[in-house]
Amino acid sequence: MSTTYSISDLAKEFDVTTRTIRFYEDEGLLVPERRGQTRIYSARDRVLLKLILRGKRLGFSLAECGELFNLYDPEHGNFAQLHLMLDKLAQRRAAMEQQLNDIKLMQIELDSAEARIRDALVGKLNQDSNTGEQP
Repeated sequence: MSTTYSISDLAKEFDVTTRTIRFYEDEGLLVPERRGQTRIYSARDRVLLKLILRGKRLGFSLAECGELFNLYDPEHGNFAQLHLMLDKLAQRRAAMEQQLNDIKLMQIELDSAEARIRDALVGKLNQDSNTGEQP
């Protein structure tokens, strides 16, 4: 008999809410069996949930995760899935590199603004000390 999981089993294992798992179901990414109102998740569902969460950590949308899952074709070596995954990773890497460059530029701008403000404060303190005013 194959291993099955309840929604609470998976929620605990992956530290997500049951609502999150139901949302992934609503999006068509997970399709558990039903016994009445009870959801029964298979080992495949568990792996898919793990892949969804990994994809989210990598910055992929749920639509992108679904697109990758739909290309799963082990009989033909998963070539389409693997090529798409490489393309998605390259796109994500490029976006992250752009964000990193933007952050570096923002840091330069912050450093410059901070230096100007500090210079202005020093100038104001010097001016006030020469005139005897209190800051």
